[in-house]
Amino acid sequence: MTYEILLFAHVLGACVLLGTGAGIAFFFVMSNRTKNAAFIAHTANTVVIADGIFTATAAIGQPITGYFLARTVGWELSEGWIALSLALYVIVGLFWFPVVWIQIKLRNLARIATTQDIPLQPAYHRLYRIWFAFGFPAFLSVLSIIWLMLTKPSFCAVLKYVDGFS
Repeated sequence: MTYEILLFAHVLGACVLLGTGAGIAFFFVMSNRTKNAAFIAHTANTVVIADGIFTATAAIGQPITGYFLARTVGWELSEGWIALSLALYVIVGLFWFPVVWIQIKLRNLARIATTQDIPLQPAYHRLYRIWFAFGFPAFLSVLSIIWLMLTKPSFCAVLKYVDGFS
């Protein structure tokens, strides 16, 4: 029963990370296409809240449930697919933390443009391009982690093959 609960929590967390990330990206990109600073500010505020509630909660829960799931099943954290998943998880974090900061800055810049009744400034557009670019490696890393969790490929055979040539 413990295994099933941990597995459910872990899979649910993966769904939340993937779904919230995709949803946030979609809605924020769509709001930016309008070029309406007030609408962008409102959407950015919602994005920041959603990241704080859903993404952060899942991001904290994933390594915890993953660790206990691995212990319950008897997997070593050094096992190839787990080690690679953990490395990819670090990559996700390296892109996600700046993205959260950028989202807050974008929201604030859009609010300023709204209150001053001016167009979005070049600093906004520069940060938005960085935010957009940072989404790709983070999203692809999350997809890769999910693939690794589902397939659990054996990297031991590959490593033994490579070791044979050293």
